[in-house]
Amino acid sequence: MSASSAVTLPMPLGPISGPAAWFGPDMAERSDWVHVLAAEDIDEIDAAIRRHVASRLGMDRITPATFRLPRLAAKLERILGEILHGRGFAVIRGFPVDRYTVEEAAIGYLGLGAYFGSFRSQNAKGHLLGHVKDIGFDIRDSGTRFYQTNRQLDYHTDSCDIVGLLCLQTAKMGGGSRVVSSATLYNEMLRRRPDLAGALFGPVPTDRRGEVPPGMLPWFDIPVFNWYGNELTTIYVGQYIRSAQVNFPQAPRISAAQDEALTLLDDLADSPDLRLEMSFEPGDMQFLHNHQILHSRTDFVDWDEPERRRHLLRLWLAPAAARPLPPSFAARYGALTPGDRGGIVTNETKLKFVLAAE
Repeated sequence: MSASSAVTLPMPLGPISGPAAWFGPDMAERSDWVHVLAAEDIDEIDAAIRRHVASRLGMDRITPATFRLPRLAAKLERILGEILHGRGFAVIRGFPVDRYTVEEAAIGYLGLGAYFGSFRSQNAKGHLLGHVKDIGFDIRDSGTRFYQTNRQLDYHTDSCDIVGLLCLQTAKMGGGSRVVSSATLYNEMLRRRPDLAGALFGPVPTDRRGEVPPGMLPWFDIPVFNWYGNELTTIYVGQYIRSAQVNFPQAPRISAAQDEALTLLDDLADSPDLRLEMSFEPGDMQFLHNHQILHSRTDFVDWDEPERRRHLLRLWLAPAAARPLPPSFAARYGALTPGDRGGIVTNETKLKFVLAAE
């Protein structure tokens, strides 16, 4: 049976409008999505880091209540609103990573991230603080994730409400971040190929890459586009949709229309007319709303010296103010309760914070 034979979810009646439907070239002319930390903000963060270190509490105890930012909290609340209800992404610039150890920088990053949501497991190992770094793994290994290599990432979403990155070190060359609005992608599909616009509102199987929750299949079935609560919610990892077709003959087959729609989606996502490319600086924090933003990364060439190699810290976050999700997301997110959903948990998962890539 093909995936397209399942009941198709509702679709928008026409193009999606509003701040979520943006074009990259237009966004590149603006700077309102970049929030530069003022000296007073940095002083407040620094004081909170020092208090946490002195308290000897674990990283799991970091919350807005323990990581107090009386002045900055209101600004972070506004930024969260832009992420959840506006353009879907933001960059916070100017966190002085050069003055901190990796542990201190992680504490500061977790402290700010806690104002956006609860921490979620990013892999079967239970990492609540992720490390995006080339550690020499072979992507042909079914257990390898692309963030563990220097390979270009295709456009995708992560399995959480918000994904955050903090840049500690940049590559020698490459490694640029690219983001695109999923509302704009849908609008362009509707404009260019209306015959394919509805193809991705039916479920497609996606490979779990060996990270299988208890009682679940090694793939999950979910539509790429979901029209729910009068909002377009997107979940997409094209590479893993393709690998599910190869690795699991028992998984539903995608239809010819779905196959063509996936190719069109990939092509549109990487169009310079739609995407926004940004380069990270050390101390930049990027936060993306996975339900309305697809993101990718270009190939990179790293430095020879280990201490200079490209290194980003990553958070998966579940905000309490998040949008409702359709029931189909339970196959990937587990619980659907805002503030307590998303992430990857298997029978072997033990939640932890680690300070080095592994």
